[in-house]
Amino acid sequence: MAEQRNDNKIYPPVVAVLGHVDHGKTTLLDAIRKTNIAQREHGGITQKIGASEIEVMHENAKRMLTFIDTPGHEAFSQMRGRGAQAADIGLLIISSVDGVMPQTRESIKLLKASKVPFIVVFTKSDSPEKNIEKAKQQLLKEEVMLEAYGGDVPSIEVSAKTGSNVKELLDLILLVFDVYRESGEYKYSEEANLEAIVIESRLDPRSGPRASVIIKNGVLSVKDEIIAENSKGKVKSLISSLGKTVQSATVGDAVEILGFETVPPVGSVVLRKDQAKIVAKEEEAKVKEQREGEENFLSIILVADTQGSLEAIMASLPESINLVLTKTGDIEASDVFFAKSVGAIVLGFNVKIRPEIVKLARTEKIILKNYTIIYEMIDEINDFVQGKLESLQEEILGIAKVLARFPFEKTEVLGIGVQEGRVAKGDKVRLVRGEEVIGESYINSVRRGKDTVSKIEAGDQGGVIIAPFLDFTIGDMLISHG
Repeated sequence: MAEQRNDNKIYPPVVAVLGHVDHGKTTLLDAIRKTNIAQREHGGITQKIGASEIEVMHENAKRMLTFIDTPGHEAFSQMRGRGAQAADIGLLIISSVDGVMPQTRESIKLLKASKVPFIVVFTKSDSPEKNIEKAKQQLLKEEVMLEAYGGDVPSIEVSAKTGSNVKELLDLILLVFDVYRESGEYKYSEEANLEAIVIESRLDPRSGPRASVIIKNGVLSVKDEIIAENSKGKVKSLISSLGKTVQSATVGDAVEILGFETVPPVGSVVLRKDQAKIVAKEEEAKVKEQREGEENFLSIILVADTQGSLEAIMASLPESINLVLTKTGDIEASDVFFAKSVGAIVLGFNVKIRPEIVKLARTEKIILKNYTIIYEMIDEINDFVQGKLESLQEEILGIAKVLARFPFEKTEVLGIGVQEGRVAKGDKVRLVRGEEVIGESYINSVRRGKDTVSKIEAGDQGGVIIAPFLDFTIGDMLISHG
Protein backbone atom coordinates (compact mmCIF):
# COMPACT_ATOMS: atom_id res chain seq x y z
CA MET A 1 0.00 0.00 0.00
CA ALA A 2 2.08 2.88 1.21
CA GLU A 3 5.66 3.43 0.13
CA GLN A 4 7.94 1.49 2.46
CA ARG A 5 11.61 2.09 3.25
CA ASN A 6 14.07 0.71 5.74
CA ASP A 7 15.94 2.95 8.16
CA ASN A 8 18.36 2.23 10.97
CA LYS A 9 15.90 2.67 13.81
CA ILE A 10 14.81 -0.48 15.69
CA TYR A 11 11.05 -0.41 16.17
CA PRO A 12 9.11 -2.52 18.71
CA PRO A 13 7.89 -5.86 17.33
CA VAL A 14 4.10 -6.24 17.39
CA VAL A 15 3.22 -9.64 18.85
CA ALA A 16 -0.14 -11.43 18.49
CA VAL A 17 -1.02 -14.22 20.92
CA LEU A 18 -3.18 -17.05 19.57
CA GLY A 19 -4.23 -20.46 20.86
CA HIS A 20 -6.98 -22.61 22.27
CA VAL A 21 -9.19 -21.26 25.05
CA ASP A 22 -7.92 -22.01 28.59
CA HIS A 23 -4.39 -22.75 27.39
CA GLY A 24 -2.99 -19.82 29.34
CA LYS A 25 -2.88 -16.84 26.94
CA THR A 26 -4.20 -14.28 29.46
CA THR A 27 -2.13 -15.64 32.35
CA LEU A 28 1.01 -15.52 30.23
CA LEU A 29 0.33 -11.90 29.21
CA ASP A 30 -0.10 -11.01 32.90
CA ALA A 31 3.24 -12.65 33.68
CA ILE A 32 4.89 -10.75 30.79
CA ARG A 33 3.53 -7.43 32.09
CA LYS A 34 5.25 -8.09 35.42
CA THR A 35 8.62 -8.02 33.64
CA ASN A 36 7.94 -4.50 32.33
CA ILE A 37 10.76 -2.28 33.64
CA ALA A 38 8.96 0.98 32.84
CA GLN A 39 5.87 -0.05 34.76
CA ARG A 40 7.89 -1.26 37.72
CA GLU A 41 9.94 1.95 37.80
CA HIS A 42 7.12 4.40 37.25
CA GLY A 43 4.17 2.52 38.71
CA GLY A 44 2.12 3.18 35.58
CA ILE A 45 -1.50 2.07 35.35
CA THR A 46 -2.12 0.18 32.13
CA GLN A 47 -4.87 1.70 29.98
CA LYS A 48 -7.14 -0.93 28.45
CA ILE A 49 -6.65 -0.17 24.76
CA GLY A 50 -6.28 -3.75 23.48
CA ALA A 51 -2.48 -3.68 23.50
CA SER A 52 0.37 -3.56 26.02
CA GLU A 53 3.74 -1.93 25.47
CA ILE A 54 6.47 -3.72 27.42
CA GLU A 55 9.99 -2.44 28.11
CA VAL A 56 12.64 -5.08 28.91
CA MET A 57 16.41 -5.45 29.08
CA HIS A 58 17.79 -7.45 26.14
CA GLU A 59 21.53 -7.89 25.59
CA ASN A 60 22.26 -4.96 27.95
CA ALA A 61 19.93 -2.59 26.09
CA LYS A 62 16.37 -1.44 26.75
CA ARG A 63 13.96 -2.78 24.11
CA MET A 64 10.23 -2.33 23.61
CA LEU A 65 7.66 -4.95 22.60
CA THR A 66 3.99 -4.38 21.79
CA PHE A 67 1.56 -7.19 22.57
CA ILE A 68 -1.91 -7.25 21.05
CA ASP A 69 -3.76 -8.35 24.17
CA THR A 70 -6.87 -10.12 22.93
CA PRO A 71 -7.03 -10.41 19.16
CA GLY A 72 -8.94 -13.71 19.24
CA HIS A 73 -9.37 -15.69 16.04
CA GLU A 74 -12.18 -13.57 14.67
CA ALA A 75 -10.46 -10.22 15.18
CA PHE A 76 -7.18 -11.61 13.84
CA SER A 77 -9.08 -12.82 10.75
CA GLN A 78 -10.80 -9.44 10.38
CA MET A 79 -7.43 -7.70 10.33
CA ARG A 80 -6.09 -10.02 7.66
CA GLY A 81 -9.42 -10.04 5.79
CA ARG A 82 -9.09 -6.34 5.14
CA GLY A 83 -5.56 -6.72 3.85
CA ALA A 84 -3.96 -5.58 7.11
CA GLN A 85 -1.15 -7.33 8.90
CA ALA A 86 -1.12 -6.10 12.47
CA ALA A 87 1.41 -8.54 13.89
CA ASP A 88 5.11 -8.91 13.11
CA ILE A 89 5.40 -12.09 15.18
CA GLY A 90 2.87 -14.65 16.42
CA LEU A 91 2.88 -16.70 19.59
CA LEU A 92 1.11 -20.05 19.27
CA ILE A 93 0.11 -20.95 22.83
CA ILE A 94 -0.27 -24.68 23.56
CA SER A 95 -0.94 -26.24 26.93
CA SER A 96 1.71 -28.81 27.86
CA VAL A 97 -1.09 -30.80 29.46
CA ASP A 98 -3.81 -30.72 26.76
CA GLY A 99 -1.73 -30.46 23.57
CA VAL A 100 -3.21 -29.51 20.20
CA MET A 101 -6.93 -28.69 20.33
CA PRO A 102 -9.48 -27.45 17.72
CA GLN A 103 -8.70 -23.75 18.21
CA THR A 104 -4.98 -24.57 18.12
CA ARG A 105 -5.48 -25.92 14.59
CA GLU A 106 -7.40 -22.79 13.62
CA SER A 107 -4.57 -20.67 15.05
CA ILE A 108 -2.02 -22.61 13.00
CA LYS A 109 -4.03 -21.97 9.81
CA LEU A 110 -4.23 -18.26 10.61
CA LEU A 111 -0.54 -17.92 11.42
CA LYS A 112 0.53 -19.80 8.29
CA ALA A 113 -1.77 -17.67 6.14
CA SER A 114 -0.37 -14.48 7.70
CA LYS A 115 3.18 -15.53 6.71
CA VAL A 116 4.66 -13.89 9.82
CA PRO A 117 7.26 -15.81 11.85
CA PHE A 118 5.83 -17.46 14.95
CA ILE A 119 7.01 -19.16 18.11
CA VAL A 120 5.36 -22.17 19.76
CA VAL A 121 4.95 -21.52 23.49
CA PHE A 122 4.21 -24.56 25.65
CA THR A 123 2.46 -23.26 28.78
CA LYS A 124 1.84 -24.96 32.15
CA SER A 125 5.33 -26.47 32.08
CA ASP A 126 5.23 -26.70 35.90
CA SER A 127 2.34 -29.19 35.80
CA PRO A 128 3.10 -32.82 36.74
CA GLU A 129 0.58 -33.83 34.05
CA LYS A 130 2.50 -32.19 31.20
CA ASN A 131 3.33 -34.23 28.10
CA ILE A 132 5.52 -32.04 25.87
CA GLU A 133 6.55 -34.85 23.52
CA LYS A 134 2.95 -35.74 22.76
CA ALA A 135 2.19 -32.08 21.95
CA LYS A 136 5.24 -31.89 19.66
CA GLN A 137 4.16 -35.02 17.79
CA GLN A 138 0.69 -33.51 17.35
CA LEU A 139 2.30 -30.38 15.87
CA LEU A 140 4.18 -32.53 13.35
CA LYS A 141 0.83 -33.85 12.13
CA GLU A 142 -0.27 -30.24 11.63
CA GLU A 143 2.91 -29.62 9.58
CA VAL A 144 4.45 -27.31 12.18
CA MET A 145 8.13 -28.17 11.94
CA LEU A 146 9.86 -27.29 15.21
CA GLU A 147 13.57 -26.52 15.32
CA ALA A 148 14.00 -29.54 17.61
CA TYR A 149 12.96 -31.73 14.65
CA GLY A 150 15.04 -29.92 12.05
CA GLY A 151 12.40 -27.34 11.16
CA ASP A 152 12.42 -23.56 11.39
CA VAL A 153 9.78 -22.90 14.08
CA PRO A 154 11.31 -22.12 17.50
CA SER A 155 9.62 -23.32 20.68
CA ILE A 156 9.94 -22.73 24.42
CA GLU A 157 8.40 -24.13 27.61
CA VAL A 158 7.10 -21.55 30.09
CA SER A 159 5.20 -21.39 33.34
CA ALA A 160 3.22 -18.21 33.95
CA LYS A 161 2.50 -19.48 37.46
CA THR A 162 6.15 -19.71 38.52
CA GLY A 163 7.57 -17.21 36.01
CA SER A 164 9.86 -19.87 34.56
CA ASN A 165 11.29 -18.91 31.14
CA VAL A 166 9.08 -15.79 30.76
CA LYS A 167 12.13 -13.52 30.42
CA GLU A 168 13.70 -16.08 28.07
CA LEU A 169 10.53 -15.98 25.94
CA LEU A 170 10.86 -12.20 25.57
CA ASP A 171 14.51 -12.61 24.55
CA LEU A 172 13.47 -15.24 22.00
CA ILE A 173 10.80 -12.93 20.55
CA LEU A 174 13.37 -10.16 20.10
CA LEU A 175 15.87 -12.60 18.59
CA VAL A 176 13.31 -13.88 16.05
CA PHE A 177 12.23 -10.31 15.30
CA ASP A 178 15.79 -9.13 14.73
CA VAL A 179 16.39 -11.97 12.26
CA TYR A 180 13.11 -11.10 10.52
CA ARG A 181 14.02 -7.40 10.44
CA GLU A 182 17.46 -8.04 9.00
CA SER A 183 16.11 -10.45 6.36
CA GLY A 184 14.61 -7.57 4.42
CA GLU A 185 11.03 -8.86 4.81
CA TYR A 186 10.32 -6.23 7.47
CA LYS A 187 9.93 -2.99 5.50
CA TYR A 188 8.20 -0.60 7.87
CA SER A 189 9.55 2.89 8.55
CA GLU A 190 8.44 6.15 10.15
CA GLU A 191 9.61 7.86 6.94
CA ALA A 192 6.83 6.15 4.95
CA ASN A 193 3.20 7.22 4.57
CA LEU A 194 0.95 6.56 7.55
CA GLU A 195 -0.60 3.10 7.95
CA ALA A 196 -2.21 2.13 11.24
CA ILE A 197 -4.41 -0.90 11.89
CA VAL A 198 -7.52 -0.79 14.07
CA ILE A 199 -7.36 -3.60 16.66
CA GLU A 200 -10.32 -2.48 18.80
CA SER A 201 -13.07 0.11 18.38
CA ARG A 202 -16.13 1.19 20.32
CA LEU A 203 -18.58 4.02 20.87
CA ASP A 204 -18.04 5.70 24.23
CA PRO A 205 -21.25 7.44 25.44
CA ARG A 206 -19.19 10.34 26.80
CA SER A 207 -16.26 10.79 24.43
CA GLY A 208 -17.68 9.32 21.21
CA PRO A 209 -15.93 6.88 18.84
CA ARG A 210 -12.66 5.46 20.15
CA ALA A 211 -10.27 3.30 18.14
CA SER A 212 -7.16 1.47 19.33
CA VAL A 213 -4.55 1.17 16.60
CA ILE A 214 -1.12 -0.28 15.94
CA ILE A 215 1.11 2.00 13.86
CA LYS A 216 2.71 0.00 11.05
CA ASN A 217 4.14 2.78 8.92
CA GLY A 218 4.81 6.48 9.24
CA VAL A 219 3.86 8.78 12.12
CA LEU A 220 0.39 9.57 13.49
CA SER A 221 0.04 12.96 15.17
CA VAL A 222 -2.62 15.03 16.90
CA LYS A 223 -4.61 17.19 14.40
CA ASP A 224 -3.98 14.74 11.52
CA GLU A 225 -7.01 14.30 9.24
CA ILE A 226 -7.53 10.56 8.90
CA ILE A 227 -9.77 7.99 7.23
CA ALA A 228 -10.40 4.26 7.83
CA GLU A 229 -12.71 2.72 5.22
CA ASN A 230 -15.91 4.78 5.57
CA SER A 231 -14.93 6.38 8.89
CA LYS A 232 -13.16 9.73 8.87
CA GLY A 233 -12.11 12.30 11.43
CA LYS A 234 -9.41 14.53 12.84
CA VAL A 235 -7.16 13.31 15.67
CA LYS A 236 -8.17 15.15 18.84
CA SER A 237 -6.18 13.04 21.25
CA LEU A 238 -3.79 10.06 21.36
CA ILE A 239 -3.62 7.88 24.49
CA SER A 240 -0.85 5.35 25.14
CA SER A 241 -1.24 1.93 26.78
CA LEU A 242 -0.07 3.54 30.05
CA GLY A 243 -2.96 5.99 29.90
CA LYS A 244 -0.73 8.94 29.00
CA THR A 245 -1.69 11.56 26.41
CA VAL A 246 0.94 11.73 23.65
CA GLN A 247 1.38 14.07 20.70
CA SER A 248 2.44 11.43 18.18
CA ALA A 249 3.05 7.70 17.68
CA THR A 250 5.25 5.81 15.25
CA VAL A 251 5.98 2.28 13.98
CA GLY A 252 5.19 -0.45 16.52
CA ASP A 253 3.37 1.89 18.92
CA ALA A 254 -0.15 1.18 20.21
CA VAL A 255 -2.40 4.18 20.86
CA GLU A 256 -6.08 4.97 21.24
CA ILE A 257 -7.44 7.63 18.87
CA LEU A 258 -10.18 10.08 19.79
CA GLY A 259 -11.53 12.07 16.87
CA PHE A 260 -13.31 9.69 14.47
CA GLU A 261 -16.83 10.80 13.47
CA THR A 262 -18.04 7.17 13.37
CA VAL A 263 -16.63 3.93 14.78
CA PRO A 264 -14.13 2.40 12.31
CA PRO A 265 -14.29 -1.38 11.79
CA VAL A 266 -11.71 -3.67 13.40
CA GLY A 267 -9.02 -4.53 10.89
CA SER A 268 -9.47 -1.36 8.84
CA VAL A 269 -6.38 0.60 7.84
CA VAL A 270 -6.06 4.19 9.03
CA LEU A 271 -4.56 6.54 6.44
CA ARG A 272 -4.13 10.27 6.17
CA LYS A 273 -7.01 11.76 4.22
CA ASP A 274 -4.75 13.15 1.50
CA GLN A 275 -3.15 9.78 0.76
CA ALA A 276 -6.35 7.67 0.85
CA LYS A 277 -7.33 8.37 -2.79
CA ILE A 278 -3.85 7.51 -4.05
CA VAL A 279 -3.84 4.24 -2.10
CA ALA A 280 -7.33 3.33 -3.39
CA LYS A 281 -6.16 3.71 -7.00
CA GLU A 282 -3.05 1.63 -6.31
CA GLU A 283 -5.14 -1.14 -4.73
CA GLU A 284 -7.62 -1.13 -7.62
CA ALA A 285 -4.78 -1.54 -10.13
CA LYS A 286 -3.22 -4.32 -8.03
CA VAL A 287 -6.51 -6.28 -7.79
CA LYS A 288 -7.08 -5.91 -11.53
CA GLU A 289 -3.58 -7.23 -12.25
CA GLN A 290 -4.08 -10.18 -9.90
CA ARG A 291 -7.41 -11.12 -11.50
CA GLU A 292 -5.92 -10.98 -14.98
CA GLY A 293 -3.19 -13.39 -13.90
CA GLU A 294 -5.44 -15.84 -12.05
CA GLU A 295 -6.11 -19.35 -13.32
CA ASN A 296 -9.10 -21.49 -12.41
CA PHE A 297 -7.68 -22.30 -8.98
CA LEU A 298 -10.09 -22.49 -6.07
CA SER A 299 -9.42 -22.17 -2.34
CA ILE A 300 -12.22 -23.49 -0.14
CA ILE A 301 -13.20 -23.41 3.50
CA LEU A 302 -15.28 -26.56 3.86
CA VAL A 303 -17.72 -27.04 6.75
CA ALA A 304 -19.83 -30.20 7.11
CA ASP A 305 -22.34 -31.58 9.59
CA THR A 306 -20.32 -34.71 10.42
CA GLN A 307 -16.77 -36.02 10.03
CA GLY A 308 -18.10 -38.75 7.71
CA SER A 309 -19.63 -36.17 5.35
CA LEU A 310 -16.44 -34.12 5.45
CA GLU A 311 -14.26 -37.09 4.48
CA ALA A 312 -16.66 -38.15 1.69
CA ILE A 313 -16.60 -34.65 0.16
CA MET A 314 -12.82 -34.31 0.48
CA ALA A 315 -12.33 -37.65 -1.27
CA SER A 316 -14.44 -36.46 -4.23
CA LEU A 317 -12.85 -33.04 -4.78
CA PRO A 318 -10.66 -32.30 -7.83
CA GLU A 319 -6.90 -32.26 -7.20
CA SER A 320 -6.66 -28.55 -8.10
CA ILE A 321 -8.78 -27.56 -5.06
CA ASN A 322 -6.91 -25.91 -2.18
CA LEU A 323 -8.63 -26.76 1.13
CA VAL A 324 -7.47 -23.99 3.49
CA LEU A 325 -9.72 -25.09 6.36
CA THR A 326 -11.97 -28.08 7.01
CA LYS A 327 -14.18 -28.54 10.05
CA THR A 328 -17.50 -29.82 11.35
CA GLY A 329 -20.12 -27.66 13.04
CA ASP A 330 -21.61 -24.30 12.06
CA ILE A 331 -20.33 -21.61 9.71
CA GLU A 332 -19.22 -18.66 11.87
CA ALA A 333 -18.14 -15.06 11.30
CA SER A 334 -14.49 -16.10 11.77
CA ASP A 335 -14.84 -18.44 8.75
CA VAL A 336 -16.02 -15.56 6.56
CA PHE A 337 -13.17 -13.28 7.65
CA PHE A 338 -10.64 -16.08 7.25
CA ALA A 339 -11.97 -16.73 3.73
CA LYS A 340 -11.46 -13.08 2.84
CA SER A 341 -7.95 -13.09 4.26
CA VAL A 342 -6.83 -16.05 2.13
CA GLY A 343 -8.98 -15.46 -0.97
CA ALA A 344 -11.26 -18.46 -0.41
CA ILE A 345 -14.96 -19.26 -0.64
CA VAL A 346 -17.02 -20.90 2.12
CA LEU A 347 -19.01 -24.04 1.33
CA GLY A 348 -21.20 -25.86 3.82
CA PHE A 349 -22.88 -29.26 3.75
CA ASN A 350 -26.00 -29.72 5.88
CA VAL A 351 -24.85 -26.99 8.29
CA LYS A 352 -26.46 -24.04 10.04
CA ILE A 353 -25.93 -20.56 8.61
CA ARG A 354 -27.46 -17.75 10.64
CA PRO A 355 -28.97 -14.82 8.69
CA GLU A 356 -26.36 -12.43 10.12
CA ILE A 357 -23.58 -14.66 8.71
CA VAL A 358 -25.25 -14.55 5.29
CA LYS A 359 -25.39 -10.76 5.55
CA LEU A 360 -21.74 -10.58 6.65
CA ALA A 361 -20.65 -12.68 3.65
CA ARG A 362 -22.53 -10.30 1.34
CA THR A 363 -20.89 -7.29 2.96
CA GLU A 364 -17.42 -8.81 2.72
CA LYS A 365 -18.13 -10.09 -0.83
CA ILE A 366 -17.43 -13.72 0.07
CA ILE A 367 -19.13 -16.56 -1.77
CA LEU A 368 -21.06 -18.58 0.84
CA LYS A 369 -23.19 -21.56 -0.09
CA ASN A 370 -24.77 -24.51 1.69
CA TYR A 371 -25.66 -27.86 0.12
CA THR A 372 -27.79 -30.82 1.13
CA ILE A 373 -26.70 -33.18 -1.66
CA ILE A 374 -23.02 -34.03 -2.04
CA TYR A 375 -23.03 -34.64 -5.79
CA GLU A 376 -24.56 -31.19 -6.41
CA MET A 377 -21.69 -29.60 -4.47
CA ILE A 378 -19.05 -31.62 -6.37
CA ASP A 379 -20.66 -30.88 -9.75
CA GLU A 380 -20.66 -27.13 -9.11
CA ILE A 381 -17.05 -27.21 -7.92
CA ASN A 382 -16.09 -29.10 -11.08
CA ASP A 383 -17.92 -26.47 -13.12
CA PHE A 384 -15.80 -23.79 -11.51
CA VAL A 385 -12.59 -25.67 -12.26
CA GLN A 386 -13.75 -25.67 -15.90
CA GLY A 387 -14.13 -21.89 -15.76
CA LYS A 388 -17.71 -21.29 -14.63
CA LEU A 389 -17.31 -19.21 -11.47
CA GLU A 390 -20.90 -17.98 -11.56
CA SER A 391 -22.12 -21.53 -10.86
CA LEU A 392 -20.89 -21.19 -7.27
CA GLN A 393 -22.19 -17.70 -6.60
CA GLU A 394 -25.32 -17.79 -4.49
CA GLU A 395 -26.97 -14.39 -4.82
CA ILE A 396 -29.12 -13.32 -1.88
CA LEU A 397 -32.14 -11.62 -3.42
CA GLY A 398 -34.09 -10.79 -0.29
CA ILE A 399 -34.49 -11.40 3.43
CA ALA A 400 -37.93 -11.44 5.06
CA LYS A 401 -39.34 -12.20 8.49
CA VAL A 402 -42.45 -14.31 9.03
CA LEU A 403 -44.98 -12.12 10.88
CA ALA A 404 -48.20 -14.13 10.62
CA ARG A 405 -49.85 -17.27 9.19
CA PHE A 406 -53.17 -17.60 7.37
CA PRO A 407 -55.05 -20.69 6.16
CA PHE A 408 -55.62 -20.79 2.38
CA GLU A 409 -57.36 -23.68 0.61
CA LYS A 410 -55.27 -26.78 1.43
CA THR A 411 -52.16 -24.91 2.53
CA GLU A 412 -51.12 -21.86 4.56
CA VAL A 413 -49.88 -18.38 3.67
CA LEU A 414 -46.74 -16.92 5.22
CA GLY A 415 -47.39 -13.31 6.20
CA ILE A 416 -44.00 -11.66 5.76
CA GLY A 417 -42.23 -8.33 6.16
CA VAL A 418 -39.36 -7.88 3.71
CA GLN A 419 -36.29 -6.46 5.48
CA GLU A 420 -33.80 -6.41 2.61
CA GLY A 421 -33.95 -6.72 -1.18
CA ARG A 422 -37.16 -8.24 -2.54
CA VAL A 423 -39.10 -11.51 -2.48
CA ALA A 424 -40.64 -12.58 -5.81
CA LYS A 425 -42.69 -15.34 -7.39
CA GLY A 426 -40.48 -18.19 -8.56
CA ASP A 427 -37.70 -17.46 -6.08
CA LYS A 428 -35.90 -20.31 -4.36
CA VAL A 429 -36.17 -19.70 -0.61
CA ARG A 430 -34.53 -20.99 2.56
CA LEU A 431 -36.52 -21.08 5.82
CA VAL A 432 -34.33 -20.40 8.86
CA ARG A 433 -35.35 -20.65 12.52
CA GLY A 434 -32.74 -19.21 14.87
CA GLU A 435 -29.58 -21.07 13.86
CA GLU A 436 -31.42 -23.98 12.21
CA VAL A 437 -32.16 -24.32 8.50
CA ILE A 438 -35.67 -25.80 8.28
CA GLY A 439 -35.53 -26.44 4.55
CA GLU A 440 -35.57 -25.17 0.95
CA SER A 441 -38.65 -24.41 -1.12
CA TYR A 442 -40.00 -22.17 -3.91
CA ILE A 443 -42.46 -19.24 -3.92
CA ASN A 444 -45.38 -20.00 -6.23
CA SER A 445 -47.71 -17.15 -5.22
CA VAL A 446 -47.25 -13.60 -3.91
CA ARG A 447 -50.03 -11.33 -2.61
CA ARG A 448 -50.28 -7.86 -1.18
CA GLY A 449 -53.69 -7.56 0.46
CA LYS A 450 -56.21 -9.06 -1.98
CA ASP A 451 -54.04 -8.36 -5.02
CA THR A 452 -51.76 -10.89 -6.68
CA VAL A 453 -48.37 -9.30 -7.34
CA SER A 454 -45.04 -10.42 -8.75
CA LYS A 455 -42.87 -9.33 -5.81
CA ILE A 456 -42.68 -7.55 -2.44
CA GLU A 457 -39.96 -4.94 -1.95
CA ALA A 458 -37.97 -4.06 1.18
CA GLY A 459 -40.08 -2.22 3.76
CA ASP A 460 -43.35 -3.76 2.52
CA GLN A 461 -45.48 -6.59 3.86
CA GLY A 462 -47.45 -9.26 2.07
CA GLY A 463 -48.20 -12.94 1.86
CA VAL A 464 -46.47 -15.79 0.05
CA ILE A 465 -47.29 -19.42 -0.59
CA ILE A 466 -44.38 -21.85 -0.84
CA ALA A 467 -44.20 -25.31 -2.39
CA PRO A 468 -43.19 -27.77 -1.19
CA PHE A 469 -44.73 -26.66 2.11
CA LEU A 470 -42.40 -26.18 5.09
CA ASP A 471 -43.64 -26.19 8.69
CA PHE A 472 -43.00 -22.53 9.47
CA THR A 473 -43.66 -20.49 12.60
CA ILE A 474 -43.89 -16.77 13.38
CA GLY A 475 -40.39 -15.30 13.76
CA ASP A 476 -38.77 -17.53 11.14
CA MET A 477 -36.59 -15.89 8.49
CA LEU A 478 -37.22 -16.45 4.79
CA ILE A 479 -34.11 -15.97 2.64
CA SER A 480 -34.68 -15.67 -1.11
CA HIS A 481 -31.63 -16.68 -3.12
CA GLY A 482 -30.49 -17.37 -6.65
